[in-house]
Amino acid sequence: MEGLRERKLAASRARVVDAAFDLFAERGFDAVTVAEVCAAADIAPRTFFRYFPTKDDLLAEPARVMADRMRTALREVPPELSDAAALRGAVLALGEAVVADAARTARLFRVVRSSAAARPHPFLRLTERERELAELLVARSGRSEVDWRTRLLVARATAAFRVWLDDLVDGAGGDPVQHLAEVLDLR
Repeated sequence: MEGLRERKLAASRARVVDAAFDLFAERGFDAVTVAEVCAAADIAPRTFFRYFPTKDDLLAEPARVMADRMRTALREVPPELSDAAALRGAVLALGEAVVADAARTARLFRVVRSSAAARPHPFLRLTERERELAELLVARSGRSEVDWRTRLLVARATAAFRVWLDDLVDGAGGDPVQHLAEVLDLR
């Protein structure tokens, strides 16, 4: 369980991200200054830089939050489940959380898409996140080393999630959680 301090910090970060993404959606990433984000979020610049080293780091925040949720979900999976079952369950849990906040998620990722042309996309840091998830899978089952099969399993699940997330952001019809299950189960 997170403590009160961690929850307040997460809520404050989320408030800054929401204020920033509102401005980015309205005027474009490059047209918005850190000072304007601070004013909209009602924080001091010093507080902003405590949360985010640069304005560009705001673009990576949705991916960071999702990676945190995946790590948490994997830690909660019983160790007797296979890596594939554990990963599938964690991705579905993440998908359900995303769907619960679908309008916000779609807005965040539309801004990231429109801003990515001029800067590296946050998902380019994906290799690091995939390695972390593979290490979590290995640790939960008591193995000592990440092999290529585990890394490929994680990369495949991550790619499936990205495809699904694009469909969600683009407004693909149907039950989004069922669609995620179908994407994950593609053989």
